Amino acid sequence: MSEVKLAAESRTEFGKGAARRIRRDNKVPGVLYGHGSDPLHLTFPGHELLMALRTPNVLISLDIDGKSNELAIPKSVQRDPLKGFLEHVDLLLVKRGEKVTVEVPVIAEGELAAGGNLLEHVLNALPVEAEATHIPENFTVSVEGLEAGASIQAKDVKLPNGVTLAVEEDTVVLQVLAAQAEEAPEGEEAAVGGEGEEAAAEA
Repeated sequence: MSEVKLAAESRTEFGKGAARRIRRDNKVPGVLYGHGSDPLHLTFPGHELLMALRTPNVLISLDIDGKSNELAIPKSVQRDPLKGFLEHVDLLLVKRGEKVTVEVPVIAEGELAAGGNLLEHVLNALPVEAEATHIPENFTVSVEGLEAGASIQAKDVKLPNGVTLAVEEDTVVLQVLAAQAEEAPEGEEAAVGGEGEEAAAEA
């Protein structure tokens, strides 16, 4: 897992007004916390942070005020619900060799058995425990040829060395749902019924 280097600045202004001013400067307010230390309020460059967060559970090497370097992973990201820009980010302080609990995206590959069945992602991301510097970007699971009623549990997902499940082994991650029979539109049913009534009246 590669590290992304990011510059950060300490901030002393808080509240909605301060946050708006920060975002107008194409920056993002955030907080770094963990290891029992006091939360550190920071400002991050907006574009660089946005690019970094494209990688789930990205490991970020923070250069804070050009004075100290810390490692962190994203814990909570707030985005504007309409425009999608970053509003605020919480980062968790980590150390090399330390194990953390994270949610890793699950990607399904392959084609289901014929029949129009549907694949349901019960869990879009699988909770696991991994070293902070060796967090997998995703887990790929094959659903080739699976039929209705089949499921993939957490224990069926192949994990890299050093990564363990943070959920019960029998937790369902993916399942195949049977195709639903299409129902005739109400209008068509009414038309059929109407024709039958007319025929009966003529008789």
